[in-house]
Amino acid sequence: MSGVGVRERLLRLLLSDMITDMDANRFATHALKDPRILRILSAALDAVDPYNAVQKNLPRLEGNVYGLGIGKASIPMLTALAEAYPLSSGLAVCKHASLASSVDYRPPLNTTPNLFTVIEGGHPIPDSRSVYAGECVLEFVSSLNEEDTLICLISGGGSALVTAPYVPLEDLQTLTSLLLSCGARIDEINTLRRQLDRVKGGGLARATKAKVVSLILSDVIGNPLEAIASGPTYSDPTTKEDAITVLRGYGIEEQIPNSIREFLDSGSLLPRESGRLLPNIQQRAVGLHIIIGDNRLAAQAALEQARREGFHAGILTNELQGEAREAGVMLAKRLRDEIPKRPRPFCLIAGGETTVTTKGNGKGGRNQELALAAVDELRDMSAVMLI
Repeated sequence: MSGVGVRERLLRLLLSDMITDMDANRFATHALKDPRILRILSAALDAVDPYNAVQKNLPRLEGNVYGLGIGKASIPMLTALAEAYPLSSGLAVCKHASLASSVDYRPPLNTTPNLFTVIEGGHPIPDSRSVYAGECVLEFVSSLNEEDTLICLISGGGSALVTAPYVPLEDLQTLTSLLLSCGARIDEINTLRRQLDRVKGGGLARATKAKVVSLILSDVIGNPLEAIASGPTYSDPTTKEDAITVLRGYGIEEQIPNSIREFLDSGSLLPRESGRLLPNIQQRAVGLHIIIGDNRLAAQAALEQARREGFHAGILTNELQGEAREAGVMLAKRLRDEIPKRPRPFCLIAGGETTVTTKGNGKGGRNQELALAAVDELRDMSAVMLI
């Protein structure tokens, strides 16, 4: 078998596994043996399953339909679209280390002859693959006309996976590394990215004549459309001054490459559209940006399943932010405080996105740091679990 054939076969196996129902057992450790807990986790995961979420939220489409998936969930999302409509063409950009940079992929469950192209991008630091993906995306959408409908399937990771920077890639990589290491929030990082990129901040929508409908899996607290994957189909409400403010807030303004500083000082090369929605993006009454999955949906599904399992359950927050180590201690202390107040068994649910300020040569890792930070507070409690 040729090298390409081997890569395509491996890709099919991996992607076939991706579009099956999420299985919480894959995340279980030897300490997590209670099937009730696994069912609660499964409920949360199923609520934001990319494949199912697209199928449930597809608007009625007619004419020539094109699909573009950007983000770590782009394959199952585009697969769902391809199974629902005969696509004229499709392109997905995702994160798959060690796989071929570009292949044609036939959705395993699809009974039509549709093919869509899969491109690998770099994440969380954009790389040359991300630049190639950005070029392909812009070429793809710019080839469409007014009679076409472009369905954009957007999920987390899209900002790094697809880029068309105004500044040298190496400088963008330096900036991204600085922001990640100092614990900047994703919305703050994307404020910078939107100013420095032709795809982001509505750039993708500006590049096409087609009608654009965006189905979005949100990984950002509050679901700000401009922040999710840096808003490729949504106008940028922030400015270069906002971007500079982020840099100053973390004390890294003097550390960024000169090309970025000079670009921000001179302003964007592309005129920004007035208003928050671009002309060819359908508004909510007739088409729209649809949030098809987010933190709130996952937490609500977990809450309902926990109650079905007999737990006295409640949602603490859907907006957990800040340093992961501080959040871990806070959650553990909250659990300690609630033990004498609540009947057992009880289940407290929290969602959000924490950050890690790295030191030395560490790579971070939010969930692991949060869990480790909670250990001291949890060690003398009996019959409790933080997952």
